[in-house]
Amino acid sequence: MQAMEPDEKYLYKYKGFYFQPDLTPVECLDTLEDFEIRDSDVFLFTYPKSGTVWTENILSLIYHEGHRDGTENLNLLDRFLSLEFNIRKMDYASCPSPRLFASHLPYYLVPKGLRNKSAKVVYVVRNPKDVLVSNYHFSKTAVTLEEVEDFGIFMERFLAGKVLASLWLDHVEGWFSHRDDFNILFLTYEEMKKDLRSSVLKLCNFLGKRLTEKEVDAVVEQATFNKMKADPRANFEFLPPDIIDHSKGHFLRKGTIGDWKNTMTVAQNERFDSVFKERMEKLPIKFCWDINDEL
Repeated sequence: MQAMEPDEKYLYKYKGFYFQPDLTPVECLDTLEDFEIRDSDVFLFTYPKSGTVWTENILSLIYHEGHRDGTENLNLLDRFLSLEFNIRKMDYASCPSPRLFASHLPYYLVPKGLRNKSAKVVYVVRNPKDVLVSNYHFSKTAVTLEEVEDFGIFMERFLAGKVLASLWLDHVEGWFSHRDDFNILFLTYEEMKKDLRSSVLKLCNFLGKRLTEKEVDAVVEQATFNKMKADPRANFEFLPPDIIDHSKGHFLRKGTIGDWKNTMTVAQNERFDSVFKERMEKLPIKFCWDINDEL
């Protein structure tokens, strides 16, 4: 099955990478290379649907006491800034430190100041079959993405990199192969899911944040998927209907490991492996495909 080119109404290519025209204008991307980095900045990079919002929430809980103890009624868009989706049209230069940023950018499009290794970078990777299925379901609720009813067609686009953020393999390989250019910590979605407390401690250690046992407990408790899904501020239920159609589903859906098995046929799984497996085996990651798999 040949993957069709994406509809230009929903995606356009900038320096080899697919973006959404409604959310990321070219003018915004043109200014990113020279975006001024502060030593205290923290950047989260992910391929879409790899645990971005979950990790944003964890980092926000680590940094903001008001978030941990529930005294600040702020949603994630006010706590976390986005490099390429500045929906609120905020002046990032006037935001107080430490600034927390999230982005789906590939390594080669990030601000060049990030390579001086002063600011901290966290990269989260998730097994690509769950990423594929999560993206497929998300495309039904995201008004700014083209809805593809046929999963087989969507999968072929994903395997060909003709989706938002282009090819998963290129994104992950790029960040891993250029890790020495950045002050970076790699985490997997699956290790976070299986042992959230260890992942929180690993993040605190990397970020130089010293939390008490009680504070760590509060982060872990509030960052569970079910707790986040029940919180409209973390589940992006405040996003307007021209971005998310809330009648078709939630921003956060299942948040599990191995959900791909409920969508992909045996033939589709074999097709996926035939395209991705060889390059994946060269990555320095042990992938977890099922909730019961050992890490």
